[in-house]
Amino acid sequence: MNVKTSNRLMQIIGKGKVINKPDVLDRYSHDNSFTRPMRPRLVVQPRRSDDVKNIVVWANETKTPLVPVSSGEPRFRGDTVPSVPEAVIVDLHRMNRIIRIDRRNRIVLIQPGVTYEQLQPALAEKDLRLSTPLLPRQSKSVIASLLEREPRLEPKYSYTLPEPLRCLEVVWGNGEILRTGEAGGYYPTLEQQWEMGLAQVSSGGPGQVDYYRLVSGAQGSMGIVTWASVKCEILPKLHRFFFIPADELKGLIECAYRLLRVRLGDEFLVLNNANLAAVLSKDTDEIQALKERLPPWVIIVGIAGRDLFPEEKVDFQEKDTRDIVQQFGLRLFPAISGITVGHMMSALLNPSPEPYWKLTYKGACQDIFFMTTLDKTPGFVSTVFAAANALRYPISNIGIYLQPQHQGTSCHCEFNLSYDPGNKVETDRVKELLETGSEALIKQGAYFSRPYGIWADMVYNRDAANKEMITIIKGIFDPNNILNPGKLCF
Repeated sequence: MNVKTSNRLMQIIGKGKVINKPDVLDRYSHDNSFTRPMRPRLVVQPRRSDDVKNIVVWANETKTPLVPVSSGEPRFRGDTVPSVPEAVIVDLHRMNRIIRIDRRNRIVLIQPGVTYEQLQPALAEKDLRLSTPLLPRQSKSVIASLLEREPRLEPKYSYTLPEPLRCLEVVWGNGEILRTGEAGGYYPTLEQQWEMGLAQVSSGGPGQVDYYRLVSGAQGSMGIVTWASVKCEILPKLHRFFFIPADELKGLIECAYRLLRVRLGDEFLVLNNANLAAVLSKDTDEIQALKERLPPWVIIVGIAGRDLFPEEKVDFQEKDTRDIVQQFGLRLFPAISGITVGHMMSALLNPSPEPYWKLTYKGACQDIFFMTTLDKTPGFVSTVFAAANALRYPISNIGIYLQPQHQGTSCHCEFNLSYDPGNKVETDRVKELLETGSEALIKQGAYFSRPYGIWADMVYNRDAANKEMITIIKGIFDPNNILNPGKLCF
């Protein structure tokens, strides 16, 4: 990219929004994954939707690759690291306005720079809250989290995998703007839609195509989202957490299926002792000590009572949950190993404290995650443990997180591999485990629905028909392949 081209970009969106400082560029050249580092040419920080559109139009004219970024550091999955030279980072973190909170329809409109730490207190003032993934980092963009389909903690409210995402404003790779769902109707402005009583609730359309699905999980390779509407929940008036411990994972699965089938509980997740200790502890020594005291596996169930008869609702759900748990020879506890309900609530209902919880134990972490069904998870655990033993990686250091999704019909299965980034032997061991373990899992039937990094080749080399179809769609919405080239199968 020559100086004339860079100056043209500054003229389009303003000089103060274009950054070429070496120290800033270096921060975007890598993340905490094993993705090959590559320094971008520039960083641009748009403030408005028109800025984003103008940047995309300029990129098509100059054939400049763009990499959308909305979350702050630390980043982990390699999707925001350029894969080709001379790329421009489109950092959306300054587009951080909460546009509207609609208490009646339980809808919030936000820009991509809005984080969970910013949004939850604003919603709480309206007696609302947003369901979250497990301890999102403080710099995590809400919209990015939803587009990446990170699993929510409440499976019974998960009616689709992108839930609670609703309508979007998207700048496609060809420079055109589309509003999806109900927002893509006859009224051109949001204000006009609000005057007519529309609240950007319905995600389908416009027409017969659910366009929002094209950007979901696309790693910024189809379009750039400039605002989104998100469905909220009523803030609970009463909230209790309970633990169901077990020595074997298999012993928990049938019990979990029964509880999920009858929709008991709100939050519902399974952690092994390594991850539960990491979630609740502040340093390495505390994690190690707590891990040794905890049972190997724990189901965590949260029961919430909202506006109508909250005490009665929580009481009968607790009783029914306890009865079902006892049928499987297990017990329901309000506390285990010194962990109180208040401690658990504080941990799960807020963003992660600093440092990010996955980095507390050893300073770095690599994740393997995919979708499956809950009954198949013991087999995948055995596969990862076998791969770890073969590489002499301690299985006691592997954190495991199982999150039922879509009302329990599917399950997010995640393995967290902690390591010391200053120890080359340990780092190389985790890198090899990430590769060999992922290959073994996908052969076993693991469904990598979010194929970051090395998983992309594993997935698309096995599905030529799907790869061809996605490439055709990419050609329609991003004909010059300017958005995050090199990711997925592009």
